[in-house]
Amino acid sequence: MAITTCVFDAYGTLFDVAAAARRAASEPGRDAFAAHWPAIAEKWRQKQLQYTWLRALTGDHVGFWQVTQDGLDWALEAEGLSDDTELRARLLQLYWELDAFPEVSDVLAALRQTGKSTAILSNGSPDMLDAAVRSAGLGALLDDVLSVESVGIFKPARVVYDLVGQRFGCAPEEVLFVSSNGWDACAAAGYGFQTVWVNRAGDPVDRLPAAPHRQMSDLRGLVEFCT
Repeated sequence: MAITTCVFDAYGTLFDVAAAARRAASEPGRDAFAAHWPAIAEKWRQKQLQYTWLRALTGDHVGFWQVTQDGLDWALEAEGLSDDTELRARLLQLYWELDAFPEVSDVLAALRQTGKSTAILSNGSPDMLDAAVRSAGLGALLDDVLSVESVGIFKPARVVYDLVGQRFGCAPEEVLFVSSNGWDACAAAGYGFQTVWVNRAGDPVDRLPAAPHRQMSDLRGLVEFCT
């Protein structure tokens, strides 16, 4: 069955989650932080994801903004920077203004020119996603932005992937789901979506019941894959 709907994870797929720490490190007066920012960015993202999984398992759901703050607090303490409240505030502010990866706008525009519907399906809360989309100038290139907040549990719960069919009236096999998270791409493949894992880091495939249908190093090959 032909692909009618292209759905993207947001953080790490369309938006560069390391951008907040990278930008903070480049600001005047942050020479000391410059040595820490790669570790902060990695640990922040790692804990942010881990907290979504753990909260989904325990049923203790909170919005994505809370796990984003909790992940940052853990990362800052791990790097000995937990006393720098101004740095914490600045990093959180910058998370609302993440850069999109360079190819994102062109790829979304090209997909829409082929008649595909385009959307985000994310763990992010609606206000965070709206801010990111607006900051990156992607609003006109998306048909919708779907958040897990409407079902109250984080990915990879199957009820999250149900949101795509409910919104677009399409069968799972008509959906191309694109994520930079290997576990997300695997879960979506198991759900029945056609999947692309944007494996920017060149990581191994996760050992899960299903595997992504295709791997790419960035989004540039998506249009050819869909047509």
